[in-house]
Amino acid sequence: MLAGTPIGDLADAPPRLAAELERADVVAAEDTRRLRRLTQGLGVHTTGRVVSYFEGNESARTPELVEALEQGRRVLLVTDAGMPSVSDPGYRLVAAAVEKDIKVTAVPGPSAVLTALALSGLPVDRFCFEGFLPRKAGERLGRLREVEGERRTLVYFEAPHRLDDTLAAMAEVFGADRRAAVCRELTKTYEEVKRGGLGELAAWAAEGVRGEITVVVEGAPAARPGDVDAEELVRRVRVREEAGERRKEAIAAVAAEAGVPKREVFDAVVAAKNAAQKVL
Repeated sequence: MLAGTPIGDLADAPPRLAAELERADVVAAEDTRRLRRLTQGLGVHTTGRVVSYFEGNESARTPELVEALEQGRRVLLVTDAGMPSVSDPGYRLVAAAVEKDIKVTAVPGPSAVLTALALSGLPVDRFCFEGFLPRKAGERLGRLREVEGERRTLVYFEAPHRLDDTLAAMAEVFGADRRAAVCRELTKTYEEVKRGGLGELAAWAAEGVRGEITVVVEGAPAARPGDVDAEELVRRVRVREEAGERRKEAIAAVAAEAGVPKREVFDAVVAAKNAAQKVL
């Protein structure tokens, strides 16, 4: 069983969380010290075996937990905050349990993704969660360029010491005026939601920001025919191909983003290839 834990305020813990912590035969925790603080705050006592389950031992410990499940034991997985599997340990265990036809269920709990999205003031009807961006500048720019035409609202996690660089990169790729919201310390005493254009937010973050950070970015505006020139269409296809997409799928995706026929993108790619061969 997966169990969501508070992302800040202990009062947000679902009532079932305390009951499941007490009933579990095995509690797998991302940080056993954080688990101890959680149980003390909730006034509950775990009687089952407590084991660590984090990124460093997730692969090695998963078979052990699956074996416990096969023996009929009640295994509860919790992470430091929010729902397991969402940028946290849990996916491997769920996948392994499903493969063994073991029932997996969850105690729903707080989510930084949904909380930030709801508070952002940006469209919430369609969104996509992108997790953490790469730490290296070049890889970060590449990942952002993959979604520069994405029309859904984008949600990211980020470390406070990298926030200014990330917002600056977003401003470079998405445009300084693209609306965004930086949600800091959600549900905690010093909760703050800073809204504005990406350029403005990057300048604000350069002064230093602390705490747990979730960034919500407005999706790209709907493209109009003629808005994107042939050179840009080719560049977008190249970015997708470098990310591992087949050319056919990349062309279709870029055409959908730009609001132009697939044939137009295909012709642009072929023309660019022919021009490059002439130069050689």
